[in-house]
Amino acid sequence: MTSPSPVRQVQPVPAASVAGFDHECDVLVVGFGCAGASAAFEAATAGAEVLVLERAGGPGGSSALSGGELYLGGGTAVQKACGFEDTADDMFAYLRAALGPHADEEKLRLYCDGSVEHFEWFRDRGLTFNESFYDAPSWMPPTKDGLMWLGENAWPYNTVARPAPRGHRPATESFGGWMIMEKLVAAAKEAGAACHADTLATNLVTDDTGRVVGVIARRYGETVAYRARKGVILTTGGFVDSEEMLWEHAPVLIGHGKVSDGLDDGSGIRMAAALGAATRRMSEVEIALTVLPAMITRGMLVDGLGRRFINEDVYPGLFSVAAVLHRPGPYWAIIDEAGYEDIPKRDLWGVRPQFVAETLAELEESLGMPHGALESTVGVYNRHAEQGEDPYFHKDAKWLRPLRPPYAAVDPRFGFASGDRESAGSGTGVAGFTLGGLHTTVDGAVLDQSGLPIPGLYAAGRASSGIHGEGYISGTSLGDGTFFGRRAGRAAAGEA
Repeated sequence: MTSPSPVRQVQPVPAASVAGFDHECDVLVVGFGCAGASAAFEAATAGAEVLVLERAGGPGGSSALSGGELYLGGGTAVQKACGFEDTADDMFAYLRAALGPHADEEKLRLYCDGSVEHFEWFRDRGLTFNESFYDAPSWMPPTKDGLMWLGENAWPYNTVARPAPRGHRPATESFGGWMIMEKLVAAAKEAGAACHADTLATNLVTDDTGRVVGVIARRYGETVAYRARKGVILTTGGFVDSEEMLWEHAPVLIGHGKVSDGLDDGSGIRMAAALGAATRRMSEVEIALTVLPAMITRGMLVDGLGRRFINEDVYPGLFSVAAVLHRPGPYWAIIDEAGYEDIPKRDLWGVRPQFVAETLAELEESLGMPHGALESTVGVYNRHAEQGEDPYFHKDAKWLRPLRPPYAAVDPRFGFASGDRESAGSGTGVAGFTLGGLHTTVDGAVLDQSGLPIPGLYAAGRASSGIHGEGYISGTSLGDGTFFGRRAGRAAAGEA
């Protein structure tokens, strides 16, 4: 297999070579997703003249297509209304463990300490959260409940911090990213930020001191030059849509689905890197395996050899990483008839088994597993479940019960809401996005290879390396993108 062909050149352009700038502003934000909208709002509120460039026909980006979870805690009004106590220290302890190893503790500490204020900032922008709690394992609640668990109550994380649900969801069913972006875009525009859509930034512009002073872009087939008197903020997203960059940095995602709007091609990262910017943790990714949490908590998740490998009630992204990065596929959700019937219809998402058998021997033969492998796994599980124990993986006792015939297997490669066996193999059952990006300070200043800020250049959101180490929890992209986007906007507006 050959590597992808190179993409367009992104070398910085000397300001002296620009005949004239077509547009000028104080702060130029490149990208109008959650980080860009937050940066634009704060910069404009601070009194700066702000212009946002968006390559698509309108704002929103991948943020608008997201599930809409915001990872917030420390004692928000929604947490209190639902009867949960929380502290910034407990939030920090959980995220340090779940986002690690090697989470960025400086950024993470600021994020946790500022979480209640950040929650109120969203409410001040007009976002509403219902004061109700969705107490079931799920990738995404199909209800309008404003609070959900995101693995805080699962082992081993419930041993390092007092569990409290921190998944905050706007008052809409299922996907809620559109609502968050609707409010943030309106707030940015009301604060005075203007937007040029259908405008693709291609190169940074630097003066003779190396300071970033603008951007060259393409709009409707024409080259357009933008000057930024105070700073440029890159909020262009990650690089999951760049096959070349995946080959170079995160090959684990090659061949799998992409969680994006199709435009996360790493262009902002490449433009800054061409200027000498440092990058960080470019191999780290979010991975989602299309297995129903409501199903495997009542049954089990096994690898291609019929072996369990994790407590199934953990945050879904963590069992996805454990499977895809560390276990042989294909992966299977194993459940019995009683467990399947126990799943509420709202949590079943239309998923039906691909294989059903009266005996485990028959099932493992259908799945191509070694003889006796699944029988051994279920036998050990049942023996301990009868005692309300899971000594190997520590799944919560409320989910433990012996599995009895008939048995079923669900193939994640079908995805959700699919029982059509003819579609098997059309996908991998895996999708993800990238977490690494430009190395920035807590205020968004982009650092060069020597660790010094590049004058006039900032970044936030998935274009930067945020709070994550080698783990991911839902809501931490929208959460850290908006939180550090706000800081970058204020910092850029304050530049002399």
